[in-house]
Amino acid sequence: MLRIATRESALALWQAEHVAARLRGLHPGLVVQLVPMTTRGDQQLDRPLASIGGKGLFLKELEVAMAEGRADLAVHSLKDVPMAMEPGFVLAAVMARASAGDAFISNRYATLDDLPPGAVVGTGSLRRQVQLRARRADLEIRDLRGNVNTRLAKLDAGQYDAIILACAGLERLGFDARIRSRLDPPDWLPAVAQGALGLECLAARVDVAALLAPLVDRDTSLCTRAERAMNLALHGGCEVPIAGYAMLFDGTLHLHGLVGALDGRLLRAEGAGDSDDPEALGKTVAAHLLAAGAGDLLGRA
Repeated sequence: MLRIATRESALALWQAEHVAARLRGLHPGLVVQLVPMTTRGDQQLDRPLASIGGKGLFLKELEVAMAEGRADLAVHSLKDVPMAMEPGFVLAAVMARASAGDAFISNRYATLDDLPPGAVVGTGSLRRQVQLRARRADLEIRDLRGNVNTRLAKLDAGQYDAIILACAGLERLGFDARIRSRLDPPDWLPAVAQGALGLECLAARVDVAALLAPLVDRDTSLCTRAERAMNLALHGGCEVPIAGYAMLFDGTLHLHGLVGALDGRLLRAEGAGDSDDPEALGKTVAAHLLAAGAGDLLGRA
C-alpha cells in the first residue's frame, strides 16, 4: 500500500488523485490511498501569506505525517516547495509541467490592458503584484487568499474587478472557461516551478522513490532545477517578489529571471547554459540580477 499525504483543497486533492491514478496504472495491483489533511497555510487566510511564514506552511503537516509513518509520500505544487528541502526529505520526482503562465480573470474585462484606472485586482502573490504595478501603476491591488473556488467566488461577488490565478490550477479543476486572457512568459514571468508537480518522500524510502521514478519528466526536472537554483541563490521565498521560467531547446537551457519591488521597479536577466548543469545556469542568472542591483530591491521589497 502507498499512502499519499495531501492538502484538502479541491486542487490539492485533484493533484494527489492524478498521481494516484498514474501510479495504479504503472504498478498493477498497487493499492494507493489518499491521506487528506489541513495545513497551517490553509487555516490562516486572514493575513498575507508572506507575513505568516510563506508557502512552506503548506508542507509541514504533510512532512510530519511522513516522518511519523502515517504517509509514504506527499504531492505538492512545486512552486510551493521551499528551495532548500527539510533534512531527511527529498524531491523524488518532478512530473511533466502543465501550463506555466498566469491567467487574467474578469467578468467585465477581456485583458489586463482593458481595465480602467482605479480598477481593483486581487492577488496574494508579491510576484504578481510587482509585475502588475510595473505594467499598470494606476490599478488598486488588494490581497486575495483562499482556494481557487473561494477566489473565483470573491470575484463573482463583486469584491474585485479582476483576479490573477495560475492557469494550471484552473485547467486542472475544469475552469478553463474562466480564463479571459493569458499572461505568459517571457513577457510576464510565473512563480519558479509553476505548473509542475513535485513528489516528496523521506530520503530513506528508496522503495517509494523507485515506485515514483517512472513519473519523472526529464525536461521539466531540468527546467525547474535551473529556476529553483536561481531562487536559492537570490535567497528567495514567498516573502520576496522573484519570478523565473526556463525552457529547453536542443539540449540548451534558457532561463529568464525577474526581481521586483512593490513600488513597481523591476530587474530582468536571462541566460543560456548546458542542460547537464541546470544549477549553474540558475546561479549565473541570479548573479546577473544581483550585479544589476537585485539585492537592493529584495531588501526593500
